[in-house]
Amino acid sequence: MPRPPRRLPAPRAMIVAPQPEAVEAGTAMLATGGNALDAALACALTQGVVDPMMCGIGGIATLQVLDPASGTHVVLNGLGTCPGAAREGMWADLFEGECSDGFGYRVKGHVNELGPQAITTPGALSVFAEAHARLGRRPWHALFEAAIGFAEEGWIVRPHVHAMFTMDESPYGRLSYADKLRFTEEGHRLYCRADGTPKRLGDLVRNPALAGTLRLIAREGAETFYRGTIARCIVEAVRQGGGLLSMEDLAGFRPAESAPLRVPYRGYVVALPEPPAGGVVVGEMLRILERFDLVALGHNTPAYIRTVAEAMKIAGRDKETHVGDPAFTPVPVERLLSAAYAEECAARIRRGERTSLPRVTADAQNTTHVSCVDADGMMVSMTHTLATPSGVIPPDLGFMLNGAMNWMDPRPGRSGSIAPGKRRYSAMSPAIVLENGRPVATLGAPGGAWITVAVAQVLLNLLDWGMTMQEAVSAPRFSATSDAIDISNRIPRAVQKALEAEGYAVRRSYQSYAFAGVHGIARWDGVPEGGADPQRDGYAGGV
Repeated sequence: MPRPPRRLPAPRAMIVAPQPEAVEAGTAMLATGGNALDAALACALTQGVVDPMMCGIGGIATLQVLDPASGTHVVLNGLGTCPGAAREGMWADLFEGECSDGFGYRVKGHVNELGPQAITTPGALSVFAEAHARLGRRPWHALFEAAIGFAEEGWIVRPHVHAMFTMDESPYGRLSYADKLRFTEEGHRLYCRADGTPKRLGDLVRNPALAGTLRLIAREGAETFYRGTIARCIVEAVRQGGGLLSMEDLAGFRPAESAPLRVPYRGYVVALPEPPAGGVVVGEMLRILERFDLVALGHNTPAYIRTVAEAMKIAGRDKETHVGDPAFTPVPVERLLSAAYAEECAARIRRGERTSLPRVTADAQNTTHVSCVDADGMMVSMTHTLATPSGVIPPDLGFMLNGAMNWMDPRPGRSGSIAPGKRRYSAMSPAIVLENGRPVATLGAPGGAWITVAVAQVLLNLLDWGMTMQEAVSAPRFSATSDAIDISNRIPRAVQKALEAEGYAVRRSYQSYAFAGVHGIARWDGVPEGGADPQRDGYAGGV
């Protein structure tokens, strides 16, 4: 029998994110006349309410937006900066080592991870305000309505939220998330039960203080967060605990603006954020892999995994060697993305050479993403995070501040060492794909060091294999962010054994859907079709 005809109308606009409440906020904004940027910002503000350990107005963000109507194509980077009072060797005598998984650094007392000293200048809200001032269609206050509603009326603890609430990172040298939830009285009251354990699946969370904060920002603008009432409350809470953040740090923060890196790949152009975000790492992988006939190797065969994994390791090694804050250390972007260097790297893979990548410095997994496209073709891709949550919720404000100082190397004289105003590398890689200058896909992911390798694989699935976006984000992934190759539990044992026979260390994940959580939208023929990574709680909502 023929396939039944589709009876739902084709959507003209779409948004996808890992949280159902946030998608609901974004689709409502699209349905009431908002453009893709309005919808993405309403979604992001709601994400900060319903995923409070993942992101929020106390966090950091990288946003890419392409607006065909105005010709605007820009990246706004709001990665947190070290406070002005920070000094290179201030924790040198407290240094105990790197965390065992490569993410962050251990110092005595965890002062770089938990509490006021861990906080960098939060950049997310500044990115939101700058982007909206340029390209927003709906009024600023309208962006906050859904987030305020969820904060006031409440939301239920979902599976991925619960996983974050109960995450114990002590085996890696970091603290458990329960310690961070309980760090302040506000956190304990909001997110814990009477016995001090994190709230459980189905428990309700209401946050009237955050609703009040969001109302104030909706009324007075981001100015109050960086120079007004909220800024003073933040600094007072930080200073009382011996932290470094000042009014001058907040008032002086501006998102870094740049044109995206434009990386050619098989006749398309992949637009990616420049350093210190992770776009150059994704771009380098693509440049190398363009030198191979990946389809002839077969999807996720041993030969395919070996080839792609070696490109991952080369790009990872180059990231460790070269990529940081370009304001402090020049990054050789042109060389890393050049055809000559890509051919040199591809030749090494063809000769069977293996790149050693003992360990890379990762990002935290407490990150989230939103992708959106509207009926006029505007595309938005934004990744935002709390880095490592600091646990600090300023009294009566309802939101947690980031703990991104954990990303900074306490040892002096290194590329990642602490310095006033410095930003650390982040794997966040919100991407937009163009065909003949026309935007045809937007995607990105939460997931720490896995972000770059996951985004690259989904791009291969889209552009080499012709998958739909949902197929592309759902296909089994693998990762090579160390000397071992990590594989999803849906990659066959025979493939694993073949790689091991070649001498690779292979680690099988217990997760069927593993290695970051890519969310994206493709728009090949003018009709958007979305893909939400099955390991998270969200979906693609069309209007």
